[in-house]
Amino acid sequence: MRAVAIELDGVLGDTRPLWLDWLEDAAHRYRTISKLEPASLPSDRGEAARVLDRWAADGVGDWRAALGRFAEERAPAYLRPRGDVAAALRQLRASGARVGVFTDAPEPLARAALAHLAPRRIEAVETGSQALERLRSHLGDEVDVVRSPAELLSLTQPV
Repeated sequence: MRAVAIELDGVLGDTRPLWLDWLEDAAHRYRTISKLEPASLPSDRGEAARVLDRWAADGVGDWRAALGRFAEERAPAYLRPRGDVAAALRQLRASGARVGVFTDAPEPLARAALAHLAPRRIEAVETGSQALERLRSHLGDEVDVVRSPAELLSLTQPV
């Protein structure tokens, strides 16, 4: 059985603009509690999540829930499903392929994006640092790693 690991931001939709806007909103919203400077966070969002976890411990609260609400509300404005990509995902699933997604984005952002871009088409999701490695261990040794829409589409083309 074929297994496919798809990079969320490279294939399905770039969540980074939504992430950056949430960071700006959070910095503004919580400015009296924390000195969050979005530009000072690591570019790897898994690492940034660790910093935000420490920030939350300083009294801001559940940043993950806030990110999830923000992403759910705004995903349609930031992320546009692609018909060809959706068709390729349907074809892979219909052929029995195991399909997973990986991203360095925090889990609430990834889940909101997938609910908008690929509902019910993904078997497994791994987020944060080392997400691809964790997804590979979930899907098995023989995994096609897909990092662009063209690569995904090529998997569904007849040979």
